Amino acid sequence: MTAEIFERTSSNNLTETLNFQPGLRVENSCSNCGSTELRINGLGGQYSQILIDSRPVFSSLAAVYGLEQLPVSMVDRIEVIRGGGSALFGANAIGGVVNVITKEPLRNSISVSNNTSVSDKNTWDVNTSFNGSFVSDDYKSGMYLFGMVRNRDSYDRNGDGYSELPQIDLETIGFRGYYKLSNYSKLSLEYHHIHEFRRGGDKLDRPPHEADIAEQLDHKIDGGGAQFDWNTPDYRHRLGLYTSAQKVRRDSYFGTQQNPDAYGNTKDMTFIGGGQYTTLFDHVIISPSEFTVGMEFTHNNLNDKILGYGRDFFQNTNIIGGYVQNEWNGEKYSLLLGARLDKHNLMNNAVFNPRANVRYSPIEAVGLRVSYSSGYRAPQAYDEDLHVDAVGGEVTIIEIDPDLKPEYSHSLSASADLYKNLDKWQTNLLVEGFYTILNDVFTLVQNGEDSQGNLLLLRRNDTEARFGGINFEFRATLPGVVDIQAGYTFQKSKYKYPFRWSDDENLPAQKKMFRSPDNYGYLTANFNITKNFDASLFCNYTGSMLVQHNAGYIDENTEKLTRDYLDLGIRFAYTFRLSGLFDIELNAGIKNLFDTFQKDIDRGPLKDSGYIYGPSMPRLYFFGIKLSL
Repeated sequence: MTAEIFERTSSNNLTETLNFQPGLRVENSCSNCGSTELRINGLGGQYSQILIDSRPVFSSLAAVYGLEQLPVSMVDRIEVIRGGGSALFGANAIGGVVNVITKEPLRNSISVSNNTSVSDKNTWDVNTSFNGSFVSDDYKSGMYLFGMVRNRDSYDRNGDGYSELPQIDLETIGFRGYYKLSNYSKLSLEYHHIHEFRRGGDKLDRPPHEADIAEQLDHKIDGGGAQFDWNTPDYRHRLGLYTSAQKVRRDSYFGTQQNPDAYGNTKDMTFIGGGQYTTLFDHVIISPSEFTVGMEFTHNNLNDKILGYGRDFFQNTNIIGGYVQNEWNGEKYSLLLGARLDKHNLMNNAVFNPRANVRYSPIEAVGLRVSYSSGYRAPQAYDEDLHVDAVGGEVTIIEIDPDLKPEYSHSLSASADLYKNLDKWQTNLLVEGFYTILNDVFTLVQNGEDSQGNLLLLRRNDTEARFGGINFEFRATLPGVVDIQAGYTFQKSKYKYPFRWSDDENLPAQKKMFRSPDNYGYLTANFNITKNFDASLFCNYTGSMLVQHNAGYIDENTEKLTRDYLDLGIRFAYTFRLSGLFDIELNAGIKNLFDTFQKDIDRGPLKDSGYIYGPSMPRLYFFGIKLSL
């Protein structure tokens, strides 16, 4: 995914962008604080691994709100791998990998842009970003600077005084640079700072402990990394050494009923160090091949305190991993075999995970592929454990079963990639089937109340879960005139045996997983009306899904099969080319044109903040300007 899709959909952050990929779906999971979740091929967000420049610095704490904190102004492209076909990435990537590649300096340029949105209820979202790329005359060194400021009003859909979308004040700044030590070696550096304040609930102009519901977060995030790359003149040998780190500090308030003791703070430190060596062989058994071997050490230190709830959670994780992979490439075929061995300090034994991928192209226009991967998740805290829901005037706290066992996965996928030129049209169709089995799957069940009346959820093991389906991706391009991309997913996510999440005997046990629709898809279309005038159409479709609804505003726990919904947007852009060096782009449009926002939102202080589904935004009118030099 490149900057083209960011611009066509008028996206300001990753939550708005990642829906435009087959098999991917981003959803809002809290109506108070606006936490988001990325699902790949039907698996929950905790199975998706997010990388920054190929490094797993995106910790569980950073993942709670991180997709909305990363501006597209810092992103060059996003590489998406559904499933785990490569051994180079960690075995936690059961659902898939989203690799956010930050921008590199390629030429001297400066751009400043603003995108402003307003809803029917006169709530505003103002995003201003700047970028600067600077390269020396001899191209031995360069630096890319980026920054963004965002201010968003809270949004109250039903006028009850309680927000459905939180207030957000966000500042991001950072750089990525390089220096060529020689013609065959390079040192790269990256740094980013994020400061975000968000607040949801009621009485947003008062301190949080004076509100009936308040979820308030103040994040300070500093991260960066260094990498040294070396290669021989013929590129037959390549070596990369790297280190990355990210520190997250979070001051929080998750409370109800004007509780003065619901303040907390969280500290999170992630460090990664490793190396990778790649060499090319002319012939190994059957054809030329590329052999890769590497090692990586990941450390995470997490301390989450809400002393008013008796919570002082400390978690220290260390993972030492080594991997080996060989890829044979031929004109009609490729074969990738790899394996990864990880030792996690919260698991007794090292975990061996093989990976395999086979591609066969009987003709140039047809590519057939089959892949297998295995993975695991350790018995540790994940992103949803570090967020507190408000339900029925109390809060919901997740505890981890002391006997929680690791979770293991096996995934298989097969695809056909077809290319065809029809006169001047260039077309491509991808059909991909996928199937994943999770053993000892993690589940959340109600586990009574604590001494303060807070609802407790217990993370424990169930037997098995299965995910299977088909992804379709289609692209048709008439160069210089129109570009159409579409994707659709049919899938099933089920437990092997019926699962009971509530102790309410009126609710039947369910095999079907919650918040997992059987079908969803997207469409983007860009039209070059004139040389300087573009129009874009973009939409997301989500089929019906089963959603939990906790008692509070309603009398008893229940489940709802939601309706399907369509989120449609349009954008128009005109570029004024004032000289050979200076451009001004003006754009405007509408997001969620039909305003298909959730209609049955809970009201008042007894609301269930987790009962939220559908498009993450109401109808928005937006306009923007971009100056490029």
